[in-house]
Amino acid sequence: MKKVLIITYYWPPAGGPGVQRWLKFVKYLPNHEIEPIVYCPENPSYPNLDHTFSSDVDSRITVLKHPIKEPLQFLKIFFRKKTNALSKGAIPSSNKQSLLERILLFVRGNLFIPDARIFWVKPSVKYLSSYISKHQINTIVTTGPPHSVHLIGMQLKAKHKLKWFADFRDPWTDISYHKNLNLTQKAQQKHLQLEHKVLNISDHIIVTSSQTKQLFSKKTQQPISVVTNGFDDEIVPSTSLDSNFTITHIGSLFDQRNPILFWDVLLELIDEFPDFKANFQLVLVGNVSSEIRRSIESAGLKPYLKLVGSVSHYEAITYQIKTQVLLLIEANTPEASYIIPGKLFEYLNANRPIVALGPEQSDIPSILYDTHTGLYFNYEDKNAIKTHMMHLFGEYKKNRLSVSSKNINLFSRKSCTKQLAKILNAK
Repeated sequence: MKKVLIITYYWPPAGGPGVQRWLKFVKYLPNHEIEPIVYCPENPSYPNLDHTFSSDVDSRITVLKHPIKEPLQFLKIFFRKKTNALSKGAIPSSNKQSLLERILLFVRGNLFIPDARIFWVKPSVKYLSSYISKHQINTIVTTGPPHSVHLIGMQLKAKHKLKWFADFRDPWTDISYHKNLNLTQKAQQKHLQLEHKVLNISDHIIVTSSQTKQLFSKKTQQPISVVTNGFDDEIVPSTSLDSNFTITHIGSLFDQRNPILFWDVLLELIDEFPDFKANFQLVLVGNVSSEIRRSIESAGLKPYLKLVGSVSHYEAITYQIKTQVLLLIEANTPEASYIIPGKLFEYLNANRPIVALGPEQSDIPSILYDTHTGLYFNYEDKNAIKTHMMHLFGEYKKNRLSVSSKNINLFSRKSCTKQLAKILNAK
């Protein structure tokens, strides 16, 4: 079997979407004559934990661990609540940052480039160099963010004759929160220089969306492949459909993703249709910012709101398959066009109708269209959204609200891993 060293920051017991991509690839790569060897931190500071993921780690897989020093561990002693929020991605826009947030983000963005895991690079290169030589490893994969992980790959490539695949789960300088890090001109230039080096020194770049491929194609001539995230069809909880007309969103909802027009549509339906008012419930599973909660309450939806909070991945899937309608929300920004949220693929497998909102340019609408699983709307489509929600509620009342999906097997984790294996095995 071909040995492939995978360098990642996120690994069980880490929770959230960052860990799932390579956890599932590692699970299925041995089916394609590839032996994955995982390298991750020994003492990481994960913002979310989900111990249920540990069951997906085969005991036969080699997992290497090495200590990491993280500034966030020190800052949490004094600012635990604020650093936890920022590490989960709840980075407010510059005009909404408190003085403490501005200071913390300035320190994070300007002193730790590309990120606060930069101090793991040097010891990792030393540790892995010895392992690579001893075990004759000639293929490595780095996956970010954090993008400091890619610097490990870049230095290892310089020291050894190996092939380096750089996997970008999100863009680097074009990610939505990058502009909110209060960067100096010098720091921004350093980010751009490091991004340029990684994109042009790595042998092959892997991205999660066609939009990101188009973005990176303007920055490098290196080969770029799209391997999306997916769903694991081996995880299918048993549950029954909600009796209420539930509309459920799974995952974090931060200030940038606040679809006020959708809350307005729901209020209009409540006011206009007593039957809708009697049956409707809005369910939000995951972290929800205080601004979004206030926005929902201002729209008059508080009596219909159920806040679940963070749950395990297994519980999240259960909420997906028992809801009447699944809600997908992306920010109405150019940066959001590069993102296909990982939850979309699990939504596909839930076999419930999907209502998605996001920017005009996105890969999401084509996926929904090709799989017959839902509709996508821009933030200006209020009337179309209202008409569609009335249609969905009408189908619910007739007890026939369902979807007839097709081709979703293309997005199973097994299918995605097969695609990845072809890339890793290519000469």
